Amino acid sequence: MVPLTALLLTTACGAVTAGGHVECTEIGTPVGIRVDVEHPDVTAVEIEVCRDGSCATPAVELRPASRAVESTCTGTGPDDSCSARSEPTGGKYGFADVPGLPTTPVAVTARLLDQSGSVLVEREIRVTPEMAYPNGPDCPAGGPQAGISVGADGSVTER
Repeated sequence: MVPLTALLLTTACGAVTAGGHVECTEIGTPVGIRVDVEHPDVTAVEIEVCRDGSCATPAVELRPASRAVESTCTGTGPDDSCSARSEPTGGKYGFADVPGLPTTPVAVTARLLDQSGSVLVEREIRVTPEMAYPNGPDCPAGGPQAGISVGADGSVTER
């Protein structure tokens, strides 16, 4: 009974690699494309992802972006704690779920809209999704992800 319990606990908590004894959780990884926007007038984004003659137009909800600016720690030990303060960057970000996204190049057309719904920027870019490793490189991959960045000048680049 004890070996079976140990096996079930190991399976439930993830795998342990032989070399580094790294525990891997079964955390999910969203499959899709992240969109970062620095253009100040953009309030919404639409993307179209095309591959192998098939296109999808997943929803993207933009949220205000922030970054950590200050951090303080009570020490360096495992029982010590740290805190960080964040501030808005003025940018926005969103994520488009794209089930079945391959790890080969795909065409992404980004349409950035202002508050009235007018298109401010429309660009096509090819991106190559890469496997994401939510527990680090010593654990199994979670799924492919890609990203695009839209600069304040309307330029669109792969992240």
